[in-house]
Amino acid sequence: MFDIPLQVLLGQITIGLVNGCFYAMLSLGLAIIFGLLNVINFAHGALYMLGAFGGYLLLQVFGVDYWWSLVIAPIGVGLIGAAIERLFLRRLAGVDHLYSLLFTFGLAIFLEGIFRDIYGAAGRPYPVPAALRGVVDIGFMRLPVYRIWIVVASLAMCGGIWLLIEKTKLGSYLRAGTENPRLVQALGINVPVMITMTYALGAALAAFAGVLAAPLYQVQPAMGSNLLIVTFAVVVIGGLGSLSGAILSGLTLGVLEGLSKVIYPEVSSTVVFIAMAAILLIRPAGLMGREA
Repeated sequence: MFDIPLQVLLGQITIGLVNGCFYAMLSLGLAIIFGLLNVINFAHGALYMLGAFGGYLLLQVFGVDYWWSLVIAPIGVGLIGAAIERLFLRRLAGVDHLYSLLFTFGLAIFLEGIFRDIYGAAGRPYPVPAALRGVVDIGFMRLPVYRIWIVVASLAMCGGIWLLIEKTKLGSYLRAGTENPRLVQALGINVPVMITMTYALGAALAAFAGVLAAPLYQVQPAMGSNLLIVTFAVVVIGGLGSLSGAILSGLTLGVLEGLSKVIYPEVSSTVVFIAMAAILLIRPAGLMGREA
């Protein structure tokens, strides 16, 4: 039907899958924060940017390599996320959700502005670690090793977070604490600490994605805001608060976006939003969301 070389088609699928991995990780973090805290976190893109800059600064200032940055930067951004929840979002818990949305939106602009003033708008390169350089020849195409690593690391991280929230006792405490905090508190569980941990987990996941993205894309202050709108669309398609929906829709829409660039390039920048409109007409709660 389309006269497209197989190698080009598979190459775009690979690029789309890599982009889908970032969509999945970011939308999973958003889904965790919204599903468990009921906060629409517009600062999520800024936390992703902080992770990338964290890896960059750890290398440039302290000489910390990529592998340690994958651990240190998410922990550091997770602690920043915990401070944001403890000092600001907790004070907005009893008021309209619009206030937390506006606060996180303003926080994102504030953080992006600080880094733009210090480092400028131009991107800064981050070298691919030596162990992940080169390509793998699989016969019909050559795959960069670093892209394969992104897919493997992203799927492992998303799967691990899903198992933690859905299949462990800690995850059941988190879910119960958001649905009936007084009852859980009566059982001796510190619900405010669990809520802070939840926001910190979402922030750390965004930062992990940022460190992964640093060698692939240039590190720049606007890198989070460029992805945020698409990520929100992915979350809506998967179903607000649905962890599995966020992961599956992120991966699927990334591949769909990649395919559209070779099949019909004119819609490649809007295909996610077209899919969102079509799905919401059929299922207003999203693919895996629950009806209110």
